[in-house]
Amino acid sequence: MSEVQSDHSDRRERILDAAERSFTQAGFHRTTVQDVAREASMSPGNLYRYFPSKDAIVTGLVERDRTMLREDFESFAQTERLEVVLRALARKHFEEAPRSKAVLCVQIWAEATVNPAIAAANATLDSDLMDGMQRLIEAGRERGEVAEGVDAAATARLIMSMSSGLFMRRALFPDFDADNEIQALLCVIGGVLRGDISQGGISHLPSEDILLATETDR
Repeated sequence: MSEVQSDHSDRRERILDAAERSFTQAGFHRTTVQDVAREASMSPGNLYRYFPSKDAIVTGLVERDRTMLREDFESFAQTERLEVVLRALARKHFEEAPRSKAVLCVQIWAEATVNPAIAAANATLDSDLMDGMQRLIEAGRERGEVAEGVDAAATARLIMSMSSGLFMRRALFPDFDADNEIQALLCVIGGVLRGDISQGGISHLPSEDILLATETDR
């Protein structure tokens, strides 16, 4: 990478870091491009050379997360056991990463519901995550760590759905207990991967058994 390219990349990173801080402190809609520029210690005109709009900054944040997560999958995929990989990913993103990352994630999800450009970037990130998780599960099955008959794609969707819930809880609740939440997540995932928990839940049971299970839980 040339010195000019390196300087350009460094300035983009500085802007994205400033945007993360600004969005998590003041909220997405209350933060202006001028606020981000001030946080990045540069003029708005200079910032616009790198990102033409606030939407472009948010898309840049999503793309940066996409790159980081792809590197995570490539790095952790070298670990022998799937269980170790999943635990490492959970610890990194639900415990070691600052809570502000979860807060920012929830803000981006909210904006994606009304902003097509951000929705498209978020959908690409989600698709990459699903594909990466599915590949990890399939690799685990080849090593004999996943029960026969377990649907890798469906299990990847389940993991993503539960992980989204943990991001939401971490963002909303300051007393989020990472140890207990991660343990519960891994317990359910482990049960599915071993085949102890059916991916169909209790829907395959006769109706009277469903009623009995429901009454027992009350």
